[in-house]
Amino acid sequence: QFKPIFLGTVHPRSELAQHRRVVNSQKCVRAGGKHNDLEDVGRDTYHHTFFEMLGNWSFGDYFKEEACSMAWELLTEVYEIPRDRLYVTYFGGDSTLGLSADEECRDVWLRLGVPASHVLPFPLKDNFWEMGDTGPCGPCTEIHYDHVGGGRNAAALVNQGSPDVVEIWNLVFMQYSRGAEGNLLPLPQHHVDTGMGLERLVTVLQNKRSNYDTDLFTPILDAIHKSCRVPRYQGLVGDADVGRVNMAYRVVADHVRTLCVCITDGIYPGFSGAELVLRRILRRAVRFCSEVLQAPPGLLASLVPTVVEVLGDAYPELTKNADQIMDIIDENEAAFLSSLERGRRIIERTVQQMEPSTNFPAEVAWSLYGNLGFPLDLIDLMLEEKGISLDSAAFNKLALDDAKRKAGGPQAAQPENTNTHLDVHSLAQLRSSNVPATDDSLKYAYTLGQHGQYEFSPCRATVLMLYRDQCLQKEVGAGQHCGVILDRTNFYAEQGGQDCDQGYMIRLGQQDVLFPVESVHLCGGYVIHEVTAVETLRVGDQVQLFVDEAQRLACMTNHTATHLLNFALRHVLGDSTEQRGSHVTAERLRFDFDTKGPVTVEQLQQVEQVVQDMIKRNEVVHMAEVPLTLAKRVQGLRAVDEGYPDPVRIVSLGVPVESVLTRDSEAAMQTSVELCCGTHLLQTGSVEDLAIISERQLVKGISRVIAVTGSQAKQAREVGQCLAMEVDSVSLRMKQRSTSIPEAQNLSKEVGQLTKVVSSTAMPQWQRKELQTILKALQRTANTAIKKLELQQAEKKAQSLLAKHCNQPVIIDTVSADSLSILMKVVNQLCDKSPGASVLLLSPQASGEVLCACQVSKKCLPTFSAAEWAMAVCTQMEGKAGGSPIVAKGSGNAKGMQGALTTALEFAHSKL
Repeated sequence: QFKPIFLGTVHPRSELAQHRRVVNSQKCVRAGGKHNDLEDVGRDTYHHTFFEMLGNWSFGDYFKEEACSMAWELLTEVYEIPRDRLYVTYFGGDSTLGLSADEECRDVWLRLGVPASHVLPFPLKDNFWEMGDTGPCGPCTEIHYDHVGGGRNAAALVNQGSPDVVEIWNLVFMQYSRGAEGNLLPLPQHHVDTGMGLERLVTVLQNKRSNYDTDLFTPILDAIHKSCRVPRYQGLVGDADVGRVNMAYRVVADHVRTLCVCITDGIYPGFSGAELVLRRILRRAVRFCSEVLQAPPGLLASLVPTVVEVLGDAYPELTKNADQIMDIIDENEAAFLSSLERGRRIIERTVQQMEPSTNFPAEVAWSLYGNLGFPLDLIDLMLEEKGISLDSAAFNKLALDDAKRKAGGPQAAQPENTNTHLDVHSLAQLRSSNVPATDDSLKYAYTLGQHGQYEFSPCRATVLMLYRDQCLQKEVGAGQHCGVILDRTNFYAEQGGQDCDQGYMIRLGQQDVLFPVESVHLCGGYVIHEVTAVETLRVGDQVQLFVDEAQRLACMTNHTATHLLNFALRHVLGDSTEQRGSHVTAERLRFDFDTKGPVTVEQLQQVEQVVQDMIKRNEVVHMAEVPLTLAKRVQGLRAVDEGYPDPVRIVSLGVPVESVLTRDSEAAMQTSVELCCGTHLLQTGSVEDLAIISERQLVKGISRVIAVTGSQAKQAREVGQCLAMEVDSVSLRMKQRSTSIPEAQNLSKEVGQLTKVVSSTAMPQWQRKELQTILKALQRTANTAIKKLELQQAEKKAQSLLAKHCNQPVIIDTVSADSLSILMKVVNQLCDKSPGASVLLLSPQASGEVLCACQVSKKCLPTFSAAEWAMAVCTQMEGKAGGSPIVAKGSGNAKGMQGALTTALEFAHSKL
């Protein structure tokens, strides 16, 4: 939330930038990354994946003296916590980093009256806080509480993992920034970030020994007990917790809170990032429910109403989304239980096929772990039960290879460009040197010419500073990549979900030397143009800027279309449809939104129609900057967060901004009105057309649409019409009913190819869904027709063979058949018409291949096996075969066919 302030990247005109002192409560999840408590949860009584963090913050205002003083006053005077039960720690220094002990902090505590025996130094790992591998960091001081008390000195138990002496408050003094090389630099401004876990504080104030004994958890633990077949929760840990029953209670109670909060905030169990972490949390909870608590499926979702009861007053959004949370938990639990069952079967089968005294293959374990989400500890446990070990070295190598592949793949997080993302020190240097923020108002300076073309205002500017490799520079040599900071610009920097502008700049007086602008970024009020210097660039150079007008206009078109689409979706699907994210490029637009279920064909058509109606009306796009306080009055506007600059820009389609700002005006409910810093068309008619070419559910409850506009939309519709005509043509030919198998097979193949084309081609999504439904039915019809023709052909061939081999117990012969499918049907027909007979047929093909099919009478089992019969025959023809004891099939080479017929007869006689 406040990271932009620490990094100095906050927009200087935003409400966030005005903060000096803040107190707040934050929803926190620690289950992945640097601060990861997942495996500790349940083992003890004070770690959680989700907890509420009470914090107070100072941004360049008060520091150590005031922070410690206020914390001590709140705990000892307001909450009246006994002073002799509190211990404080401070940073004891680190010689490898050249950091001395934080004696300033120690002395503050001593002046506040904390006994020296309760003020304890600790090393880097305990008392130096960092938000990541790089960025703001600093020493911290922690306040610990002794649950036992009684006048004892518990200093030796601080930071030792004792459940009796627990940290309750951490005060972090942000005074350094760690660079990419690991070096520490003093921050231009000192900040304070303190965090106290509500759950641990409540434990102290309610005089409990465990967070799980407070009223934040007891209702959930009671609800668990009512639904499972184990004793009531007793608060046991370690060896005393026989069968890990109490641990399971804690895991499930903690994890269901996390699931409720995350799903409500739009994070769903998934396959990467935060979504993957939540998936692991859910699956860990499901395992403890089923394996330890012996609860029936559905326990986890049944706890949601209890969580809502406990947390709903503080977080009303939980109450609103309770049904959706339960649906998502149930759906994911069912998928995991199904995966567990499949995984167990795979392990059983693999173990049966293994050589004695060998390790379980790492490839199988990795597939179970990666594809089915099968927990690694469960694989180990199941193998241990069978007395088998996993090949851990090979498994770890696969994990390492996968991590390397992901790190180098297209999904890998790209390191920040050191030429376009200003670091905190460079930002401070710019401000101390009085370099003004960039005036980028000219990005909005464009008009419609008399012939309907857009005319963009030219822009002349002065180079104020150059930035390269995280250093401000006055000069950059030819051929070097750098960031250019100007006094003004007409380029749009990437923000608000819209791609940045591209183009070039020239130095005044040098018309023939172009400096390409590859990307544009906004950082702390400064616009940084990423440029390759074809000649030396210097501070003070006068330049003229040229935006790529075609790319800009395409982005403007797609951004205005995004607003039209947002309005249309709310209009068709209901006002509860909330935007979850969007991205606008010159090629297309992407829009994510809440939805209660899959969007239907009819709804997609209606959405497109609403958009097209607004395009046809050629509504004026009204844009104006207004004070944030006024903007917050607009009815139906999405929640305004404090990161918005003040004043904010309102974009209103068809209704003047003054009208939507009028108190009690409902004008904003009848059209699209949004806060938006993007660039837009001046009239909606320029969009020309919009086609939604993709719609899919990302996860249950969130859909993503991709749309194109203008000529691309027109092309998508034309392609759709062409494919619809092709589908009609195939449908017509299908109705004429083929009389030959090749003809029917060709039609089936054509339907398959059309299905692939329809799935992958850019066309209106509503039409794609319609055609896919038709093609699915056509494929079924084609398959039925082929099957029917094959049966007819097989019946004729079977009658002929039956006349030749009347009442024989074994029938071995050759027959012409176009496919293995037909040959198998001939064998089936013969066996049906001649009960008790065992049949093997060979069918030579024009390619030189021989097809083989056989079926053995059930009364000949187990002596006579079809699979062994086919294998003996096909091996004679240098081929392969497979099947069951009753039916089998295979193929081989025509050269060995005569010998194969002899082998078939000999094999049958040897078994009968």
